[in-house]
Amino acid sequence: MTITYEWRGDFDNAALNVLHAEGFGHPVADVDWRTRVRRHSLGWVCARADGDLVGFVNVAWDGGGHAFVLDTVVAGGHRRSGVGAELVAEAARRAREAGCAWLHVDFEDDLRSFYVDACGFEPTAAGLLAL
Repeated sequence: MTITYEWRGDFDNAALNVLHAEGFGHPVADVDWRTRVRRHSLGWVCARADGDLVGFVNVAWDGGGHAFVLDTVVAGGHRRSGVGAELVAEAARRAREAGCAWLHVDFEDDLRSFYVDACGFEPTAAGLLAL
């Protein structure tokens, strides 16, 4: 099966809501992802298998040199096959092409090997403030 990757690819909100719910373990919501990413993001990457959305990553940015990986998600049947790493790699290529100097990501400890080992992020100290 061939997986295709598309920068700023079109997607169906319902399909992304199902994928997001599966990946992040919450009920399916009714989020208007298309409006959200078009308004706030440098871009996003969609991964498809036989036309079905099987992966997604959002690339938010500050309008300058910093881009931020958000909502990296891969369908259960496609995890641990390189889809997530390729989503992030394409996001990094596109952020670099847009003139960004830095690509940031925050992650929970259980995702450290994915982001650091598989995707090449350098560990850094960071802070988080719950609002």
